Amino acid sequence: MIKLWDYIPNMAQPKHLQALSAATLRLLRPLVRILLRNNVSHRTFAELAKLVYVEVANAEFGIAGKRQTISRIAILTGLTRKEVQRLLAHPPDTKSITEEEYHRASRVITGWVRDPDFGDGKGHPHPLRMEGKRASFRELVKRYSGDIPVRAMLDELLRVGAVKQLKDRRICLLSRGYIPRKGVVEKLQVLGTDAADLISTIDHNVEQKPSKSRFQRKVMYDNVPVEAAKEFQILAAAQGQELLEAIDRWLSHRDRDVNPAAKGTGRVRVGLGIYHFEEQLDSDQENLTS
Repeated sequence: MIKLWDYIPNMAQPKHLQALSAATLRLLRPLVRILLRNNVSHRTFAELAKLVYVEVANAEFGIAGKRQTISRIAILTGLTRKEVQRLLAHPPDTKSITEEEYHRASRVITGWVRDPDFGDGKGHPHPLRMEGKRASFRELVKRYSGDIPVRAMLDELLRVGAVKQLKDRRICLLSRGYIPRKGVVEKLQVLGTDAADLISTIDHNVEQKPSKSRFQRKVMYDNVPVEAAKEFQILAAAQGQELLEAIDRWLSHRDRDVNPAAKGTGRVRVGLGIYHFEEQLDSDQENLTS
């Protein structure tokens, strides 16, 4: 019987590397599905993987008190010195403002839902006029998004389908969360942000003592009827949104962009992610037996 780790050189013995090999293959499957759907070849993926290997080795795996060298990066990554030098000299442009837009738009929407100046204070946002000293969209954006132009925020929320303009020109909230509905590019960029956060948390918990671990839990059953799965989707969305709005209220009072009076030192990015997953096991079993 061929084992998963037999495909990878030098991974035949240590159990933790066997587990890492199996886990890597599992997490790559949904990613490769997305890559293939978008016509990204293995060659392109391999080049991206090389880049990340070099970046991480260069930034995080140096020797204390010594300058990182191309030779050491080559040893760590298994790449040639020539490849390392090329990637360090001409890295692809991977910078994006999507993450910042994501958080600013999210703050505007959650403020609209929870702030009694823009709704009933019980989670029911009011349609807002563009201008006005109170209860206007301009005031909402000013209060919750920092210095982003009001028109730019409106255009973004209209573009992703989070709001619409009524006949009387008031702006009505359609979605309680900033989830790009129309733009494939934006959805894929959110994939990079959210999946990276989850993997970073798992990495932290593997390396740290239990007393210093970050919260990481899930609940799952694998013999649920289709009808119950549909009910669960509604339940998860409602209760998940309720929890996230409570977390948002707590964090917004302590975030200095939203509340400049918040006290404290340093700057930390913190958050909590909730996601619903579903897999049709009957179809998989039929495919295996056919």
